[in-house]
Amino acid sequence: MATTASSSSPPLASASSSGHFLPCPRRRSRRARPRLRLRLRAGSSLKEWGDFEDAVRSRDLPRALRFLQSVEPPPAGSAGAVARAPLPVPPGRDWEVLDACIDADDMRLVGRAYQFLADRGVLAGFGKCKNIVLEGPREVTPTVLKEMTGLEATKLAPKKWGLSGSSSYVLIGFLGGVSYLLTQGVDLRPNLAAILGLVTADAMFLGGTCAAQISCFWPPYKRRILVHEAGHLLTAYLMGCPIRGVILDPFVALRMGIQGQAGTQFWDEKMEKELADGRLSITAFDRYCMILFAGIAAEALVYGEAEGGENDENLFRSLCILLDPPLSVAQMANRARWSVMQSYNLLKWHKKAHRAAAKALESGYSLSTVIRRIEEAISSDR
Repeated sequence: MATTASSSSPPLASASSSGHFLPCPRRRSRRARPRLRLRLRAGSSLKEWGDFEDAVRSRDLPRALRFLQSVEPPPAGSAGAVARAPLPVPPGRDWEVLDACIDADDMRLVGRAYQFLADRGVLAGFGKCKNIVLEGPREVTPTVLKEMTGLEATKLAPKKWGLSGSSSYVLIGFLGGVSYLLTQGVDLRPNLAAILGLVTADAMFLGGTCAAQISCFWPPYKRRILVHEAGHLLTAYLMGCPIRGVILDPFVALRMGIQGQAGTQFWDEKMEKELADGRLSITAFDRYCMILFAGIAAEALVYGEAEGGENDENLFRSLCILLDPPLSVAQMANRARWSVMQSYNLLKWHKKAHRAAAKALESGYSLSTVIRRIEEAISSDR
């Protein structure tokens, strides 16, 4: 962990005068002035940190980042090091700049916020596994996948329409209840037609957002979403991709243009530059695919199978088609298995950090606190 900048105000003169000389009143008044300046400086420091809190609260990332850069101690030996002393940084306060990233339109500014904290030694785990994509076999058959993860390939495939696990029993119970009410003379057909119409409209125009919002009230379903998004978040962090935020509210996700019930927004600077130049390296593509399939891998790690991740698969396919030449169906399947296997093993090695991230998200903590929990878990594993 980085040592936070501490106040380096000039020390006050020692007050250990001997009893043989009476201090001159003029000398006593001169000694009182530094104390007054120190009190004024402390008040000014509190006011300035109040400005930083206001910038974070209003999610004004440029202003929050400018403040942190302004209180950064100048290099030793420079003129600024003598001219001014750095403002004291309260422990953990600089982390809060990450909470202002969620509304940032410029992802490069988000990247600078992470780089600033990384340069200070605060984000020790950020990017620690960015070269892991160079390891492991490239051809991953279902047999190899089972040997490496202990899971069948079918367990790592997102379930369609949500009919998996206990949801099938819920459907059977629902149909049984409807049948019972019909035998008792209660005609539900008009209401059922209206409900089915609303569900269809929700799926067509809102991407299932309303149904997802209702489903979030079911604790097991909500917990699975948290595990899924924590997998995306941790993998992106370990791979050195700045995270803009984690969206867990379906309506907020819809407003921000995120497909699905929740989403983790991250940024890969190298991939963006390569795409702008009309090319895409294997390393950048592998890193992106690992983050994309990390949610599926996280569910498989915790529950033994994955249910969510259909939108992740759709995004993966759309990217594969844009490649020149585009990947074949067999190549896409192999790349998906390789990505899931890599993400699964990465999360397995950092299981404590993933558990800490999921718990922090469940508690409703801010992004900066979630990242701190991840760092604390990684540090304790060392």
